[in-house]
Amino acid sequence: MSARGRLIAVLGFLLAGGIGVISATQTWLTVTRLDGSEPILVAGSDAVPLLAPLSLAALALGAALSITGLVLRYIFAALAAGAAVVLGVATAPLVAAPPLSVVAGVVAEKTGLAGDAAMHEIVAAITPTAWPVIAMCCWVLMLAAAVFTAVTARGWKSGGRRYRTDDAHHDAHQRPLDAVDSWDDLSRGTDPTR
Repeated sequence: MSARGRLIAVLGFLLAGGIGVISATQTWLTVTRLDGSEPILVAGSDAVPLLAPLSLAALALGAALSITGLVLRYIFAALAAGAAVVLGVATAPLVAAPPLSVVAGVVAEKTGLAGDAAMHEIVAAITPTAWPVIAMCCWVLMLAAAVFTAVTARGWKSGGRRYRTDDAHHDAHQRPLDAVDSWDDLSRGTDPTR
């Protein structure tokens, strides 16, 4: 279960972070204009400014989680849970009824008009695409992976042998050798049969 537990946690972080990064470039909101002009498309990174950086952080946490020790596993789980909560709180309002403030910057950039009065004269409706819902599912997955990591981390084996210090390698020889240990010894130029 220890190897499977680590794999599940790592894949959870990588999947949530990867989809988060992809969603940052996709259209999250479509702004319909009162004058009937072409709709204004709002990307995920414009709707949620922390989307790309926190998604990249989730990817990095997932990659690093595969080789970390026990203490860092708990720290990474806490960081991922925090990122999931922050992104969830920022994304939730965009799923059903996005506020005008979320699109104000993009609308002002496209039209050259700013201010609440101007926004009410320009914006007829704000329609979310499927991306905010997909992103919310990702944040739930990230939070679940973080909780899973915190609950199962103690049962995981320590990081791969290639990341150990020489002292840890010598300590490893106090126990019976397995096939991986033998191959590691051979790659270092040591004959494990002696």
